[in-house]
Amino acid sequence: MLYIMRHGETDWNTLHKLQGRTNVPLNESGIAKAEAAREKYRDVHFDVCYCSPLSRAKMTAEILLKGRNVPIIPDERLIEMSFGIYEGMEYSFDDPVYPVDVIFKSPERYTVPVDGGETFDALFKRTGEFLNDVVKPQLEKGRDVLIVGHAGMNSGIICRLENIPIEKFWSARMDNCELKRLI
Repeated sequence: MLYIMRHGETDWNTLHKLQGRTNVPLNESGIAKAEAAREKYRDVHFDVCYCSPLSRAKMTAEILLKGRNVPIIPDERLIEMSFGIYEGMEYSFDDPVYPVDVIFKSPERYTVPVDGGETFDALFKRTGEFLNDVVKPQLEKGRDVLIVGHAGMNSGIICRLENIPIEKFWSARMDNCELKRLI
């Protein structure tokens, strides 16, 4: 089985700031949500966990799997989508004044990245490589795999596996510490 989880809450989540690749840690609520997820999903079996190298994802994985003998392996291909110069800005994804809002309102039109940003094609390429190179061989061995990541990166994997078109990219968005079984 393949499972995917989004990291716990951060202060930037509550402030509606774009995090992207900025390394923002979990806040107290995020830690508490990860601890609650550990209890809620204690009977779900995982053989291995792969996570984003960003601290909010790694810490979520560590809290979730505390007391289990499950290796946690960071992988750069699971890092969040880069939102370039708009990372750290409040509500920039909700204001048409900022070109980054097209990522969230019309993802199919986001073909040229904002300064320092990443396109959906680049996101799909790196997560697709991860699925093919890492996850597929694990699943073929009958192993249960957990991925702990981010809203955008997770949505990229979910859209690929569930054949969701780019226009509906954000319909695959997950809540903090939500666990979803994919395959």
